[in-house]
Amino acid sequence: MLLRLRVSLPDRPGGLGQVAKALGALGADILQVTVLEREAGRAVDDFTVSWPGQVSAAEVRDRMSAMPGVRVEGVWPTREMPGSAPDYDLLMHVAAEPARGYATLVDALPGLCGAEWSLAVADGAVQHASMAAPAEFELPQQPPRAITVDAKEMQLLLLPVVTAGLHVVVARADGPVFHRAEVERAARIVDVVAKLAARA
Repeated sequence: MLLRLRVSLPDRPGGLGQVAKALGALGADILQVTVLEREAGRAVDDFTVSWPGQVSAAEVRDRMSAMPGVRVEGVWPTREMPGSAPDYDLLMHVAAEPARGYATLVDALPGLCGAEWSLAVADGAVQHASMAAPAEFELPQQPPRAITVDAKEMQLLLLPVVTAGLHVVVARADGPVFHRAEVERAARIVDVVAKLAARA
C-alpha cells in the first residue's frame, strides 16, 4: 500500500530523523522524502511510504501526531512511484502526439498530483476528463492564475490555459490542500503542454 504523508515538524537537526524512525517503527518503508518548505522554524515534508498491510489514514495520523512538535497535515493514497519520471513521460507523450496534448495531460494529472481525477473545461463544458471525473463540472471561479479551492469536501487545483480558453481542474478528495510547491509544478507542466499543443 502506497501512501503519501504530509508532515509539519520543527526545522532543527535530527527532526527529520525522528519522523523517519517513527515511521520505521510503524512498519513503513520510506521510499521518498520531498521537502516542500522551510520557514518560520518549521519544515513541511511529503513522505512517500509503503506499508506491508492495510492501514487507515486516521491510524497513521494518530500515531504520528503523538510525536512532540509534529503535525500531520494529510495522509492519502498515491500511485506515483518514487524514482520514476512521470513529468518527463507525460511531456514525451504530448511531444509525440501534440494534438492529444490536453487529453494526455488530463489523464496523467491525477497520478502526478496524488489526486482522484482531472478534467479540462471550456465555456462551461467538459472537454476532456480522466477516469472518475464527473461528466459535468461548473468552475467555482475562473481564476487568471493557478489557485487552490476548498469545495464540497474536495480540494481543487484550478489551472487556467488562457491561450486555449480553458481551465484544467485537478481534484483531491483525501489529503490536504494543494501545497504551493504542487501548484507551481502543475502550472509549469500545463504551460509546457499548452505550448506543445499549440503546435499541433
